[in-house]
Amino acid sequence: MSLSPKVQISSHPLILSKLTQLRLHDLPAKDFREGVKAIGSMLVYEASRYLPLADVPNLESPVAPFTGQTIPLRIGLSPILRAGIGLTDAALEMFPEATVLHLGLFRDKASLQAIEYYSKLPSQVTADIVFLLDPLIATGGTALAALNMLTEWGLSPSQIKIISVLGSKQGVQHVSEEFPDVEIYIGAVDDILTEKGYISPGLGDAGDRLFSTAH
Repeated sequence: MSLSPKVQISSHPLILSKLTQLRLHDLPAKDFREGVKAIGSMLVYEASRYLPLADVPNLESPVAPFTGQTIPLRIGLSPILRAGIGLTDAALEMFPEATVLHLGLFRDKASLQAIEYYSKLPSQVTADIVFLLDPLIATGGTALAALNMLTEWGLSPSQIKIISVLGSKQGVQHVSEEFPDVEIYIGAVDDILTEKGYISPGLGDAGDRLFSTAH
């Protein structure tokens, strides 16, 4: 089963070495949070590589006039609560003027279906590009629910880029088949999805590990 060309799996040494640390079962929550943020920063950087630029003329440096460049787009960041919060600061450091569009979804442990409980989307579309922040793509159900919420809001799939630390091959394939025009930037993809819906070897429950709520 091959993945779509729209799925960009990182081969960067910094991301892969950080991800190795995140997989460790005894990594303290502080280090886990810092690792997720670091990987998020690098993935957002990669996902931004081909954003358009517009000239900004009539600027002055200390030495001479110049024409600069800026990204002429309204940027939106859409973290899936609660684990997506772990990627939000990293994305805001890249795009400090971005609109933050929180989506509340959780996965029912019995059915593995995504349940919506919160949405903070304005009445009108306020972004030209939205980075959907979802640290783990396991079954893909949560990402798909979020994509449906964003497209129903008025975005086209080509306006959405998913930022994810880790996914299962099955889950990532599911998302890319349902939304073939959505780009996915992901740290790594593991082959196995367990019967309980966990990525294997994976890194456990990202939300629990971010916020020290594991039982």
